[in-house]
Amino acid sequence: MKVRLKCVTRENWEEALALKVKERQRNFVPPVAVSLAKVYIKPDGDNIVYLPFAIYDGKMMIGFIMHAYDENTANMYWINGFMIDESHQGKGYGRAALSEMVHWIAKRFTGCKEIRLTVFKENENARELYKRFGFLPTGDVYGQEDVWFLPLK
Repeated sequence: MKVRLKCVTRENWEEALALKVKERQRNFVPPVAVSLAKVYIKPDGDNIVYLPFAIYDGKMMIGFIMHAYDENTANMYWINGFMIDESHQGKGYGRAALSEMVHWIAKRFTGCKEIRLTVFKENENARELYKRFGFLPTGDVYGQEDVWFLPLK
């Protein structure tokens, strides 16, 4: 399966805001509006760059993912706000989108040695996806979420 990442812009932001996860997943991922607000507010500091992407299958928007990074580091390359719309879950889009994002980061940032993300203990589906992809727990906790990392070769 091939998906495409496209920056969220003034042309597609309203469609991105309409993306939703299943009711039982709503505590695990912020609404797209919160992720988009981070681009402007920069809650993690002025040195962090936020890049929001819509996930597409052809012309159909099926999800959202954001990359946040500090290019002056080897390990501050994060995936966050990752979601597949409830109507498109269970079709392999999550793995395809994660793969596309990891490859995009690795290709663009040659100094990146690991990619990080956070995941709630109760989010068993996401934990399984990340584990199968090669992410490992760091043992650190950020808020109520475990921090995981994917070492890049």
